[in-house]
Amino acid sequence: MLECVANVAEGRDSGLLETLAAACGPALLDLHTDPDHHRSVFTLAGPGDRDAAVAVAGLAAAVAAHVDLRAHRGVHPRLGALDVVPFVALDEPGPVAADAARTFGTWLAESLQVPVFFYGDADPEHRSLPELRRGAFTGRAPDVGPPAAHPRLGATAVGARAPLVAVNCWLDRDDAALARSIAAEVRGRDGGLGGVRALGFSLPSAARAQVSMNVTDLAATGVEAACSAVRERAETAGGAVERVEWVGLLPASEVARCSAAFRAWSGLDPSRTIEDRLAAARG
Repeated sequence: MLECVANVAEGRDSGLLETLAAACGPALLDLHTDPDHHRSVFTLAGPGDRDAAVAVAGLAAAVAAHVDLRAHRGVHPRLGALDVVPFVALDEPGPVAADAARTFGTWLAESLQVPVFFYGDADPEHRSLPELRRGAFTGRAPDVGPPAAHPRLGATAVGARAPLVAVNCWLDRDDAALARSIAAEVRGRDGGLGGVRALGFSLPSAARAQVSMNVTDLAATGVEAACSAVRERAETAGGAVERVEWVGLLPASEVARCSAAFRAWSGLDPSRTIEDRLAAARG
């Protein structure tokens, strides 16, 4: 069974988001939206008519019909309207996720004339998503599709990867400099925690700053360690983490390894796991 966690550059128009959600059909297990990031995360998975590869094609067609990147303004970096499409194998070893990613990416490029860059296990060089963002159209040409960005839809990053956890730690103040400083301290490529990617943002609508993380190597760094590191650094600077926001779903094994105190503080419970949502979907 495959999971697909599609990131779309739309997080403000509730009517449009309902249209995009409807295009996913019964495979949609979770929808997370953020108006400041101007971004939504659609988590798709399930057997039979809930097939993630089929559902994301429906979502892609709806995005192409209704989203225009030329009017997009948001704090999160993006390549395109359908920005990132990672596939994750939930219960099958081998290249199933990478094969699905390459099949979808080729279909997207041919059907909608959107340039596609592969990353992770879908890329023969196994380049990461941050590497893709830095090199797209400058040091690296699209893997499939037109050589230049689509005028309305931009480009799409399509990948295959292991499960990861996306989480936002909201600070108790609108201090973007502090958020960026904490992000630099905790992210792995700058000498912080292994497998942690982090950015700091200001969120104008909430008058708060945020440390936004992807915990990509859960064996190296769990979500409790990542969020606790942000919390400790905020408190050292005289601030605090006001709340923790979970983006999408987590593996049940990751929730189980977290302490009861952390789960209570962060609002983490089994309803946020992919396994719980799949069980509920099966009835």
